[in-house]
Amino acid sequence: MARVFLIVLDSCGVGEMPDAADFGDEGSFTLRSAARSPYFSMPNAERLGLFHINGVRGVVCGSGEGAVSTDSFDGVVCRLAEVSKGKDTTTGHWEIAGLPLQKPFPTFPKGFPKRLINALSKATGRGILCNKPYSGTDVIRDYGKEQLETGALIVYTSADSVLQIAAHDALIPTEQLYEYCEIARKLCTGAYGVGRVIARPFTGEWPYTRTALRHDFSLEPTGDTLLDVLSRAGVEVRSVGKIVDIFAGRGIGSFQRTSCNEEGIDVTLKQMSEDFTGLCFTNLVDFDMKYGHRNDVDGYAKALTYFDTKLPELMAGLREDDWLMITADHGCDPATASTDHSREYIPLVAWGPGMRGGVNAGTRIGFSDIGKTIAAKFGVDNELAGTVIREIAES
Repeated sequence: MARVFLIVLDSCGVGEMPDAADFGDEGSFTLRSAARSPYFSMPNAERLGLFHINGVRGVVCGSGEGAVSTDSFDGVVCRLAEVSKGKDTTTGHWEIAGLPLQKPFPTFPKGFPKRLINALSKATGRGILCNKPYSGTDVIRDYGKEQLETGALIVYTSADSVLQIAAHDALIPTEQLYEYCEIARKLCTGAYGVGRVIARPFTGEWPYTRTALRHDFSLEPTGDTLLDVLSRAGVEVRSVGKIVDIFAGRGIGSFQRTSCNEEGIDVTLKQMSEDFTGLCFTNLVDFDMKYGHRNDVDGYAKALTYFDTKLPELMAGLREDDWLMITADHGCDPATASTDHSREYIPLVAWGPGMRGGVNAGTRIGFSDIGKTIAAKFGVDNELAGTVIREIAES
């Protein structure tokens, strides 16, 4: 009854890729920026090999209580370069699952075309505010009062391929906001085919706060992913966090959305206590949403430190043939001037009770090697992109 628990530390990149300048991300190194905080300490991740990954050597584990420095490590590690021309959540996750993009999702640095905005306004019966790239917290500060006064929808984007709609929940109930986002999703096809339409409800008094009821409406994957090939082969796929939304529900047998990292970890631990054969795919979004995008270095460090304190429990929940795989989907350096995602390598730390550790598998081309290796774990024939990481699969 082999199981794989794949956990994405959303945005925890490990250094700029060679083409980072093409994305305006020179010098980005999310993990290093967090590690410079006095609140950062990851001794358990160090024991598994996180700080032995190529390019990560020299990043300190942290000076907090329990920090260690080891020459040996227990896991199998590597860093992976993205082959898709993007740095967003959907692109990263799809590539992890064996589906790199041949063409990047469209972005709208000057806002969305009038044709799309007019169609959205007509279909929802509401006016549109903003329509430009904006920080999610700043946009409700600057447009929230007008939204309440007029009933219009706040529509904004970022450097990523997203259309986001914000509305106060006292005026537009969250379920109705979801309906508006479903309308937008149907409109956003072809040249307007953004990777995600995101509902962003907010609440309270000015300057307002975002609720935990964000919801992503993604494009369906354009080809087979790891989730599809596993489910067709009768291998169970479980989703924790926003994975179900990123893959538009495809190939997923059961799911549980979560409101924070702590809940995501707790749900994953609960999954470990249950009998099943297959993949549990978890996304921990707080690193990105709460700290990376808000340039909160200390918050990012505290979140990584908390995850590290839970690693022993996660490891203890594994059975002899199980794997724990920890990775990311892109960067979002909290110490740079940008509040957007960054074009970075991602880490992979793999460990299991029966896995031979202490191996650095170097730098690999393509996030898809993760999905290809998991498919091999379950003996499932597939046409996924990528190459099996033999140092993990044969250990």
